Amino acid sequence: MTLLSVRDLSVSIHGLPILSGVSFDMAAGEVFGLVGESGSGKSMTSLALMQLLPQGAVAGGRATMGGADLLALPERQMCALRGREIGMIFQEPMTALNPVKTIGDQVAETLVIHGAASRGEALRVARARLDRVGLFADRFPLDRFPHELSGGQRQRVCIAMAVALRPKLLIADEPTTALDVTTQAQILDLLRDLVAEERMGLMLITHDLAVVAGMADHVAVMQAGRIVEAGRTEALFRTRREAYTRALFAASGHQPSRQTTRTEKPLLEVTQADRSYPLPRPHPFARPPRFRAVKGVSFTLHEGESLGLVGESGCGKSTLARAILGLDVLQGGAIRLGGEEVRAGHHMHRTMRAKMQAVFQDPYGSFNPRWRVDRAVAEPLHLLPEPPGDVPTRVAAALEEVGLSAKDGRKFIHEFSGGQRQRIAIARALILRPKLIVLDEAVSALDVRVRAQVLDLLADLQARHGLAYLFISHDLGVVRAITDRVLVMQAGEIVEEGATPRVFDAPAHPYTKTLVAATPRLPADWMEDADADRQTVV
Repeated sequence: MTLLSVRDLSVSIHGLPILSGVSFDMAAGEVFGLVGESGSGKSMTSLALMQLLPQGAVAGGRATMGGADLLALPERQMCALRGREIGMIFQEPMTALNPVKTIGDQVAETLVIHGAASRGEALRVARARLDRVGLFADRFPLDRFPHELSGGQRQRVCIAMAVALRPKLLIADEPTTALDVTTQAQILDLLRDLVAEERMGLMLITHDLAVVAGMADHVAVMQAGRIVEAGRTEALFRTRREAYTRALFAASGHQPSRQTTRTEKPLLEVTQADRSYPLPRPHPFARPPRFRAVKGVSFTLHEGESLGLVGESGCGKSTLARAILGLDVLQGGAIRLGGEEVRAGHHMHRTMRAKMQAVFQDPYGSFNPRWRVDRAVAEPLHLLPEPPGDVPTRVAAALEEVGLSAKDGRKFIHEFSGGQRQRIAIARALILRPKLIVLDEAVSALDVRVRAQVLDLLADLQARHGLAYLFISHDLGVVRAITDRVLVMQAGEIVEEGATPRVFDAPAHPYTKTLVAATPRLPADWMEDADADRQTVV
């Protein structure tokens, strides 16, 4: 039975075509995957169906659900449908949730607004829905706020909100992009169970082909606002008739060509690092308990080496990275860079900071939006003993080295795509020619083709400059592609380490085995033509 029928959907914004001729059908109880690179029109398609397009957008075509054309309904009727008949899960749960309202109130709000229950009854339903998504009352009471939850827990709250009224259609826009592999597996299992139990249709929007392979019954591939290929998932992924689909497959398994630059000279030495935080006092006169985020961690990173650090959210990866960068003070142990101790705060000399730079997960959030790119890229130059006289030349060289042009320096960061922003972040990190670059989830939010390009860039820069990388990621495929060794972190401790192929192919620790098992994969026989496909990557 057809749940949703979309015919010739088009969208333009101020006259600029965004979508053109998009047509597909969805059935009740079916998972429909919508894949493609960033900017292909996936999210715009979902926003058009919800009538949530940005100002200046005009939609055309038909989207029929329950005999009504979603594109033609007045706002009052759409308000009655949103939440009740159509639910939506957004990519970033922290921005989708209201930071000043409790999770119980936010889940109950949908029922109250639609008049489906009184406030008391809505809270009881909210409790049941939160229990259903794994947020049980003993640990997650209704009076918790979003900032008190992890990323995966916030996403579960968003799912509970979206399914509170048992909608017929659930749209999930990149629901697992920023989650670690074990949390991602739990969220995908939860969505799969809800589809089976509620007989709802799930539109899964993602750039992760392995997730689609394991979840979707049907899939459509989007490019430049059009669906270029559609069909049953296994049949489409096996045949890959369109060159664009083959390029996506090739990029998903892309391995950058890397040259060994590792030396035997230690660059970064971490010895028994210990970092703890005070927790709230149980009562006013009690001593505040402490939470040990990093527990006696020790490792060595050599010059020119690429070292991976993996583990699920909350295991202490980013806390350790902040200590290495001199942003957090250790309570025990020591960190040395080039034989000199790293001291956080005002004790750390700027010449020490100049030897290491960072590239963060969200390039947009790590730049001042009011600065032009040339000023942002030049920002680290203040760490030099004397201001250089050739700043414009250095900025132009840094931008060109990452595949951009000198004239891009006159633009603002919002004028670039996600992949270009990450290239600018890398240029900013390179301008001081540091010995070490810490990359904290630097490619997790990028689509497969842009990710492949950025990984190639990182491999090329390492070969040319002998850089050492500390690569923090929850994507084991990326870590395998870009690192020589890997550390596996659990609950603040390193539980396994070794050469990357050995750790991932023959893990020894149960936790590492869990991480490897939770990683979504494309079936091996679907990738038989992958070697030929790699030739199509641009």
